[in-house]
Amino acid sequence: MALLTRIKGPRDLDRLSPEQLVELAGEIRTFLVDEVSKTGGHLGPNLGVVELTIALHRVFDSPKDKVLWDTGHQSYVHKLLTGRQDFSKLKGKGGLSGYPSRAESEHDVIENSHASTVLGWADGLAKANEQLGKRDHTVAVIGDGALTGGMAWEALNNIAAAKDRPLVIVVNDNERSYAPTIGGLANHLATLRTTDGYERFLTRTKELLERTPVIGQPLYETLHGAKKGFKDFIAPQGMFEDLGLKYVGPIDGHDLAALESALQRAKRFGGPVIVHCLTEKGRGYTPALQDEADRFHAVGKIHPDTGLPIAASGADWTSVFAEEMVKLGKERKDIVAITAAMLQPVGLDKFAKAFPERVYDVGIAEQHAAVSAAGLATGGLHPVVAVYATFLNRAFDQVLMDVALHKCGVTFVLDRAGITGTDGASHNGMWDMSILQVVPGLRIAAPRDADQVRAQLREAVAVEDAPTVVRYSKGAVGPAVKAVGKVGGMDVLRAPEPQGDGAKPDVLLVSVGALAPMCLEIAGLLDAQGITTTVVDPRWVKPVDAALPGLADGHRVVVTVEDNGRVGGVGSAVAQALRDANVDVPLRDFGIPQEFLDHAGRKEVMAEIGLTAPDIARQVTGLVSRLEGRYADEPTPQVASD
Repeated sequence: MALLTRIKGPRDLDRLSPEQLVELAGEIRTFLVDEVSKTGGHLGPNLGVVELTIALHRVFDSPKDKVLWDTGHQSYVHKLLTGRQDFSKLKGKGGLSGYPSRAESEHDVIENSHASTVLGWADGLAKANEQLGKRDHTVAVIGDGALTGGMAWEALNNIAAAKDRPLVIVVNDNERSYAPTIGGLANHLATLRTTDGYERFLTRTKELLERTPVIGQPLYETLHGAKKGFKDFIAPQGMFEDLGLKYVGPIDGHDLAALESALQRAKRFGGPVIVHCLTEKGRGYTPALQDEADRFHAVGKIHPDTGLPIAASGADWTSVFAEEMVKLGKERKDIVAITAAMLQPVGLDKFAKAFPERVYDVGIAEQHAAVSAAGLATGGLHPVVAVYATFLNRAFDQVLMDVALHKCGVTFVLDRAGITGTDGASHNGMWDMSILQVVPGLRIAAPRDADQVRAQLREAVAVEDAPTVVRYSKGAVGPAVKAVGKVGGMDVLRAPEPQGDGAKPDVLLVSVGALAPMCLEIAGLLDAQGITTTVVDPRWVKPVDAALPGLADGHRVVVTVEDNGRVGGVGSAVAQALRDANVDVPLRDFGIPQEFLDHAGRKEVMAEIGLTAPDIARQVTGLVSRLEGRYADEPTPQVASD
């Protein structure tokens, strides 16, 4: 790493020769494989943008010129070139974020890791420069996968309106987002990749005509003036140029000299320019290149030599859903699946293999996924839309006004709900139950274990007159949590011994989804303090079960525990249901505070926000004690924790 360790900032690249730059690219790839294999992270995307990132930082002057990364999972090389080379705690507490982070560097601008937003950011920044009289450049790097998102095209429409606003759009075209990019745009870019481009044709023609005496130069100028017709004939780039955007490319994204030349031309143009770069996801690392599914888009801890996981993982929530979807597909021909460019991450790859004609990958277009699902449902099918919980935020209006308003039988399956941890603020699935509470008619299931994922998915797809949601956590799914009884539609997970004097049990603990084991632990800690507790799992948290207010009335305190934001979440809905039923029982809701949480392991984040069994039991003990008037002049009893 002789060269890499000498790079403390982008301008250090200026002192390297072409040969040293090639050597540096090799060192960076070795570094990425060695370091990311120890921590896990986005490996394939970063291996593909090494030369592109070097060229960007040689041509543009960051942070004066703003280099923006769409999604940002491909920013590891950018971090290395801007002085951040300690990857020992990548995505871990106290370590580097897996995405750009303003707290880390002045070279980072966009922290949001939701796709297709960078062009809107670039449009706004370029306009701000114009208003303030600055001639700084704005550079937006967007993948071909992110260009399937409608927001990107809304931004392009606005960017093209200003012919003299310096804005460079770099299309990082690796034919993939997570998986291979699909759709009409993908086909168009494929045509550009495989056609002998106009610029190359024009260069060869110019060389020929320059050797022709007298008439050569006039002929070349005439030919250049007719470039639109020739471009459409030789390389159909018209889609971009019809928008009013200058197009440069396609460029070999691993040829440093070609990249720098193209970027310098784009920089000099002074207006909006698209530079189309062809890159190879996973470049230089054989295990990644051999992974046809996603080219090691994101990996856990792996052996660097083989690319194999260091530890075998058990069954996870996603795989349970995946298997049940295949079973449902065999039983019901009307069930179809929709993914937003994430077939494998959300577990629809098995369904796609079994029923390829019944899966629709809409690209990074969650809004379209929801509206298209409404159309499918209206047409007589039952669509299952599988997305990460954090990404459903983007389709709220469509869920509300297209699916729910029209009473369409659409099932939304939300993977990675609750705290996800290492991917940071934009990936925590902590808003879905709050956002969706306001949608009339919509029903939300929060399974507590694998058995409930299977059962509640089946219950959800049986609903044909309203949208349903099934949301579950990230990672390994624990053992089954058996019910000991039932009240209404709720499962009783723990019931106290009957009180001989007929006194009410102390606490009704309402457990939401995957937090059931923790809630049972809380009940055990309370029992050790002499506090009697009933634990119930509502299973369906919206609407609130009709039997819940009556059950609450038979207890002294109600406590809700959920892995969602406290504002507008299940706790709020239960409190409202109690008020509506005139049940005057104190309620304490525990959940995620309404703040953006730093990246760290899931358990570390939960400990930091106090969402652990000892923390909650301690507070509930104090609440019950105050109700009884005990310990009025003494400290609140402490619950022992391990």
